Amino acid sequence: MIIVMKPTADKGELDHVVEKVEEVGCKTILLEGTNRKVIAVIGDKRDIPPEYWDSIPGVEKAVPILTPYKIASREAKKADTEIKINDQVLGGKKIGVIAGPCAVEDQDQINYIAERVKKAGAIALRGGAFKPRTSPYSFQGLGEKGLEYLAKAREATGLAIVTEILSPEHIELVSSYVDVLQVGTRNMANFLLLQAVGECKKPVILKRGMSATLDEFLLAGEYILSHGNPNVILCERGIRTFETHTRFTLSLSIVPELKRLTHLPIIVDPSHGTGVRDLVCPMSKGAVAVGADGLILEVHQDPEKSYVDGPQSITPEDFENLMNETGAVARAVGRDI
Repeated sequence: MIIVMKPTADKGELDHVVEKVEEVGCKTILLEGTNRKVIAVIGDKRDIPPEYWDSIPGVEKAVPILTPYKIASREAKKADTEIKINDQVLGGKKIGVIAGPCAVEDQDQINYIAERVKKAGAIALRGGAFKPRTSPYSFQGLGEKGLEYLAKAREATGLAIVTEILSPEHIELVSSYVDVLQVGTRNMANFLLLQAVGECKKPVILKRGMSATLDEFLLAGEYILSHGNPNVILCERGIRTFETHTRFTLSLSIVPELKRLTHLPIIVDPSHGTGVRDLVCPMSKGAVAVGADGLILEVHQDPEKSYVDGPQSITPEDFENLMNETGAVARAVGRDI
């Protein structure tokens, strides 16, 4: 349920409603809209009718939320959520592009890529310091040394840093170096991790699980939101199907459907979604055309020598061309890049 406050409601009335909600054993999360504040009520109190809340001073109306994801729902918040990433905003008119190597390899590598992607228009630098790999014998990342390299690349370029978080125990360490935490596809259903990043408050990119339905995806986002972090960015990165010509099947149809159901910003990862370098640019243009708020791309100066995911990484030159071509699509749908 959500409690919609009157536009004239003051802080005292707001605090009183929160107090009344907590008295019946529920939690509250404040959702701030353009014109009014909304209180999301978390908990199962079906025995209390909406009319009970309508009589409290400052309350305009109480509305039951029918979807299983309460805070993420458009029913809870009509306006699109815009998330600030340092001095950039994701979720507005501008399409935000995050780019960088799958894994941090050394300082020269990450600095060079950071400079190139920033020059081409990226708003943030991605790079993995801790890598979840299918094989225990594959490169697992540089750990804290990789985080140090990323932080130095930020000092050199001003780009915000995005990196993957693997466990709740890593949050304090990783958060001290980076600006945005990423929960990868393998961890979308790691509920302890989702709760932990919910308590962290840094922006979180949540990648769709490779076999997750739309509802499961949104409910994973709800875990983060319900633990107090409103800065959730959903990322479509492809799902596992019977198809073999690509690494995964990039389900672009989920983007407009998510736009209908949730106020959260949605980005697309065509690098993992296809696993094929030559498909990254066409699928990026498709993602923008169907309404994505951003892209997250893998860029490496020499993909053949990349420690991780070389076949899906594009070169800095390819990235510049992609930004130009995708920019034309963005302008055609009334947006910027």
